Amino acid sequence: MNQKRKYSKDLNYGRAIIDKFCQDITTPIKVLDIGAGYGTDLSIVQKHHPVAQLYAIEAFISFQQNLKDNGITVYGIDIEKGVLPFEDNSIDLIICNQILEHCKEIWWICHEITRVLKPGGTFIIGVPNLASFHNRLLLLIGKQPTCIKNNSAHVRGYTKNDIIKFLNTGFPSGYQLESFYGSNFYPFPRRIAMLLAKIFPKMAVGIFFKFTKSTKQYNNEFLNYPRSNKLQTNFYVGPPKKPIHED
Repeated sequence: MNQKRKYSKDLNYGRAIIDKFCQDITTPIKVLDIGAGYGTDLSIVQKHHPVAQLYAIEAFISFQQNLKDNGITVYGIDIEKGVLPFEDNSIDLIICNQILEHCKEIWWICHEITRVLKPGGTFIIGVPNLASFHNRLLLLIGKQPTCIKNNSAHVRGYTKNDIIKFLNTGFPSGYQLESFYGSNFYPFPRRIAMLLAKIFPKMAVGIFFKFTKSTKQYNNEFLNYPRSNKLQTNFYVGPPKKPIHED
């Protein structure tokens, strides 16, 4: 940790929250971590569910070998345009921790997640919180929030209400929020930050969700919404359809 800082940046990843979520999940058979990094979240899953089959999507070659060495099946695809290499309704648990803030193509990503996640399956999301206490203070004095800057890797900002609204837009009544927690609280030291995040989760640095996918049939709503609402951004919603030529 940087000696000039009093706060603990590692809390932003919410590992204790991921651990709690995994304890409460019925033993999953197939688990997918999107943007798995070093595989820390998958190791948490394995601790509680040692027989689970572990899969990772990880584009960075430097991380892929470490994941393979730990017995994890790795796919190095681009999640913003790639098709997840799984059958429909085949995955029990999907983790997407500190990933969505890096992505433009969240309609496509969440389409693919919803396609492969089983009805009754669990979807865990962790993202930086645009509405955190310190970001509110920064905006108040006219400064950019730390979670989304033009000279950083983050291209999106999220709040609790916005995540829920987005999922309900892309799959109406398709996801049920089971648990919500916050982690870390700038600019306070570790113990105080943990306490404040517990009391005021919607103002924490990181926000974490555990959703359950309903038994409602998914009909590509995540792809249809940008088209039908004519969103004026060239979101990727799948490869272009081949034109039909009449004889």
